[in-house]
Amino acid sequence: MIRLGFTRKVQYAETDIQAVRTALGRRSIVMVGLMGCGKSSVGRRLAAVLDLTFADADDEIETAAGRSIAEIFADHGEPYFRNGERRVIARLLRAGPQVMATGGGAFMDAVTRINVRNSGVSVWLKADLPVLMKRVMRRHNRPLLQTANPEQRMRELMEARYPVYEEADIIVESRDVPHDEMVARVLSRLARELVPQAGTVKP
Repeated sequence: MIRLGFTRKVQYAETDIQAVRTALGRRSIVMVGLMGCGKSSVGRRLAAVLDLTFADADDEIETAAGRSIAEIFADHGEPYFRNGERRVIARLLRAGPQVMATGGGAFMDAVTRINVRNSGVSVWLKADLPVLMKRVMRRHNRPLLQTANPEQRMRELMEARYPVYEEADIIVESRDVPHDEMVARVLSRLARELVPQAGTVKP
Protein backbone atom coordinates (compact mmCIF):
# COMPACT_ATOMS: atom_id res chain seq x y z
CA MET A 1 0.00 0.00 0.00
CA ILE A 2 1.22 3.48 -0.85
CA ARG A 3 0.37 7.09 -0.42
CA LEU A 4 0.59 9.32 -3.47
CA GLY A 5 0.28 13.07 -3.85
CA PHE A 6 -1.05 14.87 -6.91
CA THR A 7 -1.27 18.52 -7.86
CA ARG A 8 -4.91 19.47 -7.82
CA LYS A 9 -6.02 20.65 -11.25
CA VAL A 10 -9.65 20.39 -10.17
CA GLN A 11 -11.03 22.03 -7.06
CA TYR A 12 -12.52 19.44 -4.72
CA ALA A 13 -15.04 20.50 -2.09
CA GLU A 14 -13.35 20.26 1.31
CA THR A 15 -16.73 19.59 2.89
CA ASP A 16 -17.17 16.55 0.61
CA ILE A 17 -13.71 15.27 1.51
CA GLN A 18 -14.31 15.51 5.23
CA ALA A 19 -17.84 14.11 4.98
CA VAL A 20 -16.69 11.06 3.03
CA ARG A 21 -13.78 10.39 5.38
CA THR A 22 -16.13 10.54 8.38
CA ALA A 23 -18.83 8.43 6.75
CA LEU A 24 -16.39 5.71 5.73
CA GLY A 25 -15.23 4.94 9.24
CA ARG A 26 -13.12 1.77 8.89
CA ARG A 27 -14.58 0.87 5.51
CA SER A 28 -12.67 1.00 2.23
CA ILE A 29 -13.67 2.41 -1.13
CA VAL A 30 -13.46 -0.47 -3.61
CA MET A 31 -13.18 0.36 -7.30
CA VAL A 32 -14.73 -2.25 -9.58
CA GLY A 33 -15.24 -2.55 -13.32
CA LEU A 34 -13.74 -3.94 -16.50
CA MET A 35 -10.09 -3.54 -17.47
CA GLY A 36 -9.49 -0.09 -18.87
CA CYS A 37 -12.28 1.66 -16.95
CA GLY A 38 -9.79 3.61 -14.80
CA LYS A 39 -9.92 1.82 -11.47
CA SER A 40 -6.22 2.21 -10.67
CA SER A 41 -5.60 5.66 -12.14
CA VAL A 42 -8.74 7.20 -10.62
CA GLY A 43 -8.36 5.21 -7.40
CA ARG A 44 -4.82 6.47 -6.77
CA ARG A 45 -5.89 10.07 -7.18
CA LEU A 46 -9.01 9.61 -5.08
CA ALA A 47 -6.88 8.14 -2.29
CA ALA A 48 -4.58 11.15 -2.43
CA VAL A 49 -7.51 13.57 -2.22
CA LEU A 50 -8.99 11.72 0.76
CA ASP A 51 -5.54 11.25 2.37
CA LEU A 52 -6.04 7.48 2.41
CA THR A 53 -3.69 4.68 1.42
CA PHE A 54 -4.15 3.11 -2.01
CA ALA A 55 -3.96 -0.61 -2.73
CA ASP A 56 -4.03 -2.30 -6.12
CA ALA A 57 -5.25 -5.87 -5.64
CA ASP A 58 -3.51 -7.06 -8.82
CA ASP A 59 -0.17 -5.66 -7.63
CA GLU A 60 -0.67 -7.30 -4.24
CA ILE A 61 -1.41 -10.64 -5.90
CA GLU A 62 1.74 -10.43 -8.01
CA THR A 63 3.82 -9.55 -4.96
CA ALA A 64 2.38 -12.44 -2.96
CA ALA A 65 2.88 -14.92 -5.81
CA GLY A 66 6.26 -13.62 -6.95
CA ARG A 67 5.11 -13.67 -10.57
CA SER A 68 2.93 -11.70 -12.96
CA ILE A 69 -0.80 -12.27 -13.36
CA ALA A 70 -0.19 -13.37 -16.95
CA GLU A 71 2.22 -16.03 -15.67
CA ILE A 72 -0.23 -17.19 -13.01
CA PHE A 73 -2.93 -17.58 -15.66
CA ALA A 74 -0.57 -19.44 -17.99
CA ASP A 75 0.84 -21.78 -15.34
CA HIS A 76 -2.20 -22.48 -13.18
CA GLY A 77 -5.33 -21.24 -14.96
CA GLU A 78 -8.04 -18.76 -14.03
CA PRO A 79 -9.70 -20.71 -11.15
CA TYR A 80 -6.37 -20.84 -9.28
CA PHE A 81 -5.88 -17.11 -9.82
CA ARG A 82 -9.42 -16.27 -8.65
CA ASN A 83 -8.92 -18.24 -5.45
CA GLY A 84 -5.79 -16.26 -4.62
CA GLU A 85 -7.48 -13.01 -5.63
CA ARG A 86 -10.34 -13.70 -3.20
CA ARG A 87 -7.92 -14.22 -0.31
CA VAL A 88 -5.85 -11.13 -1.10
CA ILE A 89 -8.89 -8.85 -1.32
CA ALA A 90 -10.25 -10.19 1.98
CA ARG A 91 -6.90 -9.44 3.62
CA LEU A 92 -6.78 -5.93 2.18
CA LEU A 93 -10.31 -5.17 3.33
CA ARG A 94 -9.29 -5.93 6.90
CA ALA A 95 -6.68 -3.16 6.65
CA GLY A 96 -9.11 -0.33 5.81
CA PRO A 97 -9.93 2.44 5.44
CA GLN A 98 -8.27 2.82 2.06
CA VAL A 99 -9.04 3.06 -1.65
CA MET A 100 -8.63 -0.28 -3.41
CA ALA A 101 -8.59 -1.09 -7.12
CA THR A 102 -9.68 -4.63 -7.98
CA GLY A 103 -9.23 -6.74 -11.08
CA GLY A 104 -12.06 -6.87 -13.59
CA GLY A 105 -13.21 -10.34 -12.51
CA ALA A 106 -12.90 -9.88 -8.76
CA PHE A 107 -16.43 -8.57 -8.17
CA MET A 108 -17.86 -11.57 -10.04
CA ASP A 109 -16.96 -13.74 -7.07
CA ALA A 110 -19.93 -14.00 -4.69
CA VAL A 111 -17.75 -14.29 -1.58
CA THR A 112 -15.76 -11.21 -2.58
CA ARG A 113 -18.96 -9.24 -3.16
CA ILE A 114 -20.14 -10.14 0.34
CA ASN A 115 -16.78 -9.15 1.83
CA VAL A 116 -16.84 -5.84 -0.03
CA ARG A 117 -20.42 -5.19 1.06
CA ASN A 118 -19.49 -5.84 4.70
CA SER A 119 -16.22 -3.89 4.79
CA GLY A 120 -16.37 -1.38 1.97
CA VAL A 121 -18.24 0.87 -0.42
CA SER A 122 -18.09 -0.38 -4.00
CA VAL A 123 -17.80 2.07 -6.90
CA TRP A 124 -18.33 0.80 -10.44
CA LEU A 125 -16.65 2.87 -13.12
CA LYS A 126 -18.94 2.03 -16.02
CA ALA A 127 -17.41 2.59 -19.45
CA ASP A 128 -18.62 2.10 -23.02
CA LEU A 129 -16.85 -0.28 -25.39
CA PRO A 130 -14.98 2.39 -27.44
CA VAL A 131 -13.52 3.93 -24.28
CA LEU A 132 -12.41 0.54 -22.95
CA MET A 133 -10.85 -0.61 -26.23
CA LYS A 134 -8.97 2.66 -26.68
CA ARG A 135 -7.36 2.18 -23.28
CA VAL A 136 -6.72 -1.56 -23.15
CA MET A 137 -5.08 -1.76 -26.56
CA ARG A 138 -2.24 0.43 -25.28
CA ARG A 139 -1.01 -2.53 -23.22
CA HIS A 140 -0.37 -6.15 -24.12
CA ASN A 141 -0.47 -7.78 -20.70
CA ARG A 142 -4.20 -8.56 -20.53
CA PRO A 143 -4.54 -12.37 -20.30
CA LEU A 144 -8.25 -12.37 -21.11
CA LEU A 145 -7.66 -10.38 -24.32
CA GLN A 146 -5.01 -12.67 -25.78
CA THR A 147 -7.39 -13.75 -28.54
CA ALA A 148 -7.76 -13.23 -32.28
CA ASN A 149 -10.60 -10.76 -31.67
CA PRO A 150 -10.05 -8.72 -28.48
CA GLU A 151 -13.05 -6.47 -29.17
CA GLN A 152 -15.42 -9.42 -29.38
CA ARG A 153 -13.94 -10.80 -26.17
CA MET A 154 -14.51 -7.45 -24.47
CA ARG A 155 -18.14 -7.48 -25.63
CA GLU A 156 -18.56 -10.92 -24.08
CA LEU A 157 -17.06 -9.73 -20.81
CA MET A 158 -19.39 -6.72 -20.77
CA GLU A 159 -22.43 -8.94 -21.33
CA ALA A 160 -21.40 -11.32 -18.57
CA ARG A 161 -20.14 -8.84 -16.00
CA TYR A 162 -22.18 -5.66 -16.29
CA PRO A 163 -25.32 -7.21 -14.73
CA VAL A 164 -23.21 -8.19 -11.69
CA TYR A 165 -21.42 -4.84 -11.53
CA GLU A 166 -24.89 -3.30 -11.20
CA GLU A 167 -24.83 -4.54 -7.60
CA ALA A 168 -22.17 -1.95 -6.75
CA ASP A 169 -23.15 0.69 -4.18
CA ILE A 170 -22.29 3.56 -6.51
CA ILE A 171 -22.12 3.71 -10.32
CA VAL A 172 -20.18 6.46 -12.09
CA GLU A 173 -19.87 6.74 -15.87
CA SER A 174 -16.20 6.48 -16.87
CA ARG A 175 -15.68 8.90 -19.73
CA ASP A 176 -12.67 9.96 -21.77
CA VAL A 177 -11.94 13.02 -19.60
CA PRO A 178 -8.93 13.96 -17.43
CA HIS A 179 -8.49 11.75 -14.37
CA ASP A 180 -8.99 14.66 -11.99
CA GLU A 181 -12.46 15.24 -13.43
CA MET A 182 -13.33 11.60 -12.84
CA VAL A 183 -12.08 11.87 -9.27
CA ALA A 184 -14.31 14.90 -8.71
CA ARG A 185 -17.32 12.98 -10.03
CA VAL A 186 -16.62 9.98 -7.82
CA LEU A 187 -16.04 12.16 -4.76
CA SER A 188 -19.28 14.05 -5.36
CA ARG A 189 -21.25 10.81 -5.70
CA LEU A 190 -19.66 9.35 -2.57
CA ALA A 191 -20.58 12.45 -0.58
CA ARG A 192 -24.14 12.43 -1.93
CA GLU A 193 -24.72 8.71 -1.33
CA LEU A 194 -22.93 8.29 1.99
CA VAL A 195 -24.09 11.55 3.56
CA PRO A 196 -27.70 12.41 2.63
CA GLN A 197 -28.91 16.00 2.81
CA ALA A 198 -30.57 15.33 6.13
CA GLY A 199 -27.13 14.67 7.58
CA THR A 200 -27.75 11.06 8.53
CA VAL A 201 -24.92 8.79 7.49
CA LYS A 202 -26.00 5.66 5.69
CA PRO A 203 -24.98 2.43 7.42
